Amino acid sequence: MLKAMEVYLVTNGNGQEAIEFYKNALGAEVEQVNLYKDFVPNCPPELENFVMNAQFRLNGQRFMLSDKNPEMPYSVGDNITVALITDDSETAQDLFAKLSEGAMKITMDLQAVPWSPAYGFLQDKFGIHWQVNAEVAGFGQEYYVEQD
Repeated sequence: MLKAMEVYLVTNGNGQEAIEFYKNALGAEVEQVNLYKDFVPNCPPELENFVMNAQFRLNGQRFMLSDKNPEMPYSVGDNITVALITDDSETAQDLFAKLSEGAMKITMDLQAVPWSPAYGFLQDKFGIHWQVNAEVAGFGQEYYVEQD
């Protein structure tokens, strides 16, 4: 079942600064911040403090932020996407398949990732960037690294 359609912001290596900025500028409540070092084994030192995913709440609405994958180009204008959040892999597969019809680009095929059993990223035939993400309770807990 589709749970939500949310705004996802992508920053260029300055995600932690952006978190503080949006927290102060918008009065957003920061709910969660995971850094690359939390998910990437043997994370290179220059990427340790990149934001893998941050979640905010503003007037009850969640929005998210991450630093761009350093292996991909950063482009102003392409740094905001729509995230479709489902509570099961089957719905994620269905949405991804439908949005993929005639897609300009499949950036990441739908697949299991540390935080989700079904995550994919694409640019549809109209040029809109979509992230499809199944949020399944308990999935990926083994990937979280305890912080000191």
